[in-house]
Amino acid sequence: MFEWWHWIVLGIGLVLAELAIPAFFVIWFGMGALLVGCAVLLAPGLGTTAQVGLWVLASLAMVVLWFRVFKRGEHKTRIGQSDGEAIGEIGLMARAAKPFERGRVRFQKPLLGSEEWECVVDEPIAAGERVRVVSVEGSFLKVSRV
Repeated sequence: MFEWWHWIVLGIGLVLAELAIPAFFVIWFGMGALLVGCAVLLAPGLGTTAQVGLWVLASLAMVVLWFRVFKRGEHKTRIGQSDGEAIGEIGLMARAAKPFERGRVRFQKPLLGSEEWECVVDEPIAAGERVRVVSVEGSFLKVSRV
């Protein structure tokens, strides 16, 4: 039968293992073990089968919660498409832009998963002008006149 501190040590070990295996997946099993450690501390009569079952359920629930709730819509790029492929693409200014003010550029085909992007410029560009993507800077595109 496992004691509460066995689960705590296992949980801390798995959370620390995430530092060596950066998959952001092992951490949920560590968090599940920490939860079981707390549960065994509060209910010391919990059997080994119930402890392992609780660990599996808690770990899987945390993985599902991560992918369904917290990670929703985080990454909008299409598989196999990198931001380097966006450089050189031609678009049309949908909203005028000036230096230090954001504009909006629209593309015929989705670029990195979206047809419209916020953009930054080095010189004023009016709406309706054609522009070329110079670089991807975080969540903005840097564009210049064609």
